[in-house]
Amino acid sequence: MAEEGNHVVMEGPIGRQQRPEWLKVRLASGEAYAHVKGLVDGHRLHTVCEEARCPNMGECWNAGTATFMILGDVCTRSCGFCAVKTGRPGMLDREEPERVAQAIKTMGVRHAVITSVNRDELPDGGAGIFAETIERSRALSPGLTVEVLIPDFGGDAQALRTVVGAHPDILNHNTETVPRLYPTVRPQAKYARTLELLDRAKQWGMVTKSGMMLGLGESTDEIIEAMSDLRAVDCDILTLGQYLQPTREHLPVDRYVHPDEFRMLKERGLAIGFRHVESGPLVRSSYHASAHISAHISPRES
Repeated sequence: MAEEGNHVVMEGPIGRQQRPEWLKVRLASGEAYAHVKGLVDGHRLHTVCEEARCPNMGECWNAGTATFMILGDVCTRSCGFCAVKTGRPGMLDREEPERVAQAIKTMGVRHAVITSVNRDELPDGGAGIFAETIERSRALSPGLTVEVLIPDFGGDAQALRTVVGAHPDILNHNTETVPRLYPTVRPQAKYARTLELLDRAKQWGMVTKSGMMLGLGESTDEIIEAMSDLRAVDCDILTLGQYLQPTREHLPVDRYVHPDEFRMLKERGLAIGFRHVESGPLVRSSYHASAHISAHISPRES
């Protein structure tokens, strides 16, 4: 899937360590939650909230927001951390952009986040559907701001330009982990390609964003070095959260990162020039995304 950010979060029945108190999550429920779920189901849509088992789904859905996952629910990649199923995707759904746009309008969303699975079998990786979804959503909801969380499109610069040409307000592509762990965490991705994508997007005028999962075996020094690499390509916004194992077949949790370390990393990120940093155990790419939109029109947080 767009390993780019669809962080998995529900640990399997057998974990290597007992989950600490700071990772306890309430079950999703409530009237507003039920309303959003009804809209998503009624429009035959997929959300990364459900597919990636996000711990913040109840909070976000009760606030009337959701992250829409386009291009189906089957991914052509097999990342070691991801809960989305891998396989051969079905036919491209050309009506999906309109359904997403209608759902956004019905929900009254002011800031929409749109992500996807990887569709490496498509000539443009699905970039055209991304662009159409952005355009249709804005047409039906004037004043809407849009964040896209995109795959790497296999390094295809023209596919990236197609998405950029639709003028999303924020372009997010997640680093996910440190370069040493790419062979096991993101075996079909390349660290240098991720940085190249973010660099191109910045050069083409985009506000850029990236994120990492912690607790996969990386060291603190490696995290800080990856943060520096992102700043070297002028990435604006950073998210840092705890990796949690979705099933026994996925990569195990190496460690639970203490909230104090997340706070330290946030301070470090702001000090080296990120304009906004979300850092905490339950942070995911789309968490508090509506707040990130102000990062490119306001002075950097301190």
